Amino acid sequence: MFGALLRFFREGAGLSQESLGSKIGFSKSQVAMVERGQRPPKGEFTSRADDVLAAHGALTVAAGKLTFSHLASWFEPFAEEETTAVARHEYETHVVPGLLQTEAYARVVFGGALPPIDDDEIEGRVSARLARQTLLARKPVPDISFVLELGALTRPIGGRKVHQEQLQHILEVGGMRHVHMQVMSPQRETHSGLSGPFVLLETGDRQRIAYLEVQTSNFLVREQPQLGTLFSKYGILRAQALDPEESRQLIEQLAREA
Repeated sequence: MFGALLRFFREGAGLSQESLGSKIGFSKSQVAMVERGQRPPKGEFTSRADDVLAAHGALTVAAGKLTFSHLASWFEPFAEEETTAVARHEYETHVVPGLLQTEAYARVVFGGALPPIDDDEIEGRVSARLARQTLLARKPVPDISFVLELGALTRPIGGRKVHQEQLQHILEVGGMRHVHMQVMSPQRETHSGLSGPFVLLETGDRQRIAYLEVQTSNFLVREQPQLGTLFSKYGILRAQALDPEESRQLIEQLAREA
C-alpha cells in the first residue's frame, strides 16, 4: 500500500521513477523496488519524497505504519506455521540449519549469497533468522529434532572462531530436553536421505507440512503421497543415524579439534 501511494503521488506530479530518484537522492531502481513493495524506504527517502511530491505528510504517516519482513515471500507461509508448531524435524546436509545458527555464522552465510545482497538486507535477514529461534524456548515446548550430515558440522564457515562458537551453540541447544540432535555416521554406505535435505512440521491442529529448498527452488508439500514419504524417510533417517549420546560425543570431539 505504501508503494501504491508513492506511485499515486509520483504520477500525479508528472515525474518518472528516475526523475523522482534524482530529486530525492536515490536511484531509479530503489524507487521502483519501494513502489513494488520489494524493499522499505530507507533513510530520508520518505521525508524527501513527501516534500518533492507535495504529499502534505501522507507518505510520512503511511511509512509510520510500515512493517517489513526480511523473510523471503515463498518462506513466509512456512515460517508462520513454524511459530505455533508442536513438532519440527529437519535433515540437513551442507550447512548448519538456520534454527541452530549463531549470529556470526548466519551473517557469513547471508554474506556469501549470490546474487550479492547489500549490508542492510544481510542484517535484516540475520535478525529475522534469530527471531525464528524463539521457537526453541517457546512454551509449551515443541518436539524438535535434527539429523545432520557430518559435512554440515565440519565445514569451518566464517573461520575457526565462528566455527568453534557454532559447534558450542549446537551442543547447548542439543542439551535442551525437548531437542534431539543426531549425526549421520560418515561410515554409513547409504541411507534414506540421499536425495537431499528437508524440514517437517506438525502444526497446532495436527496438520503435517514439509518444506524443501534446492538452490532457488523452494516449495511446501501438504499432500499425500509425497508428504507421507518424507515423514517415513525421516523416521528411517533417525534410525540410521548415530544415537543422541554418540552424536553429542562426536560434536564435542569436533568442537575440541576445531
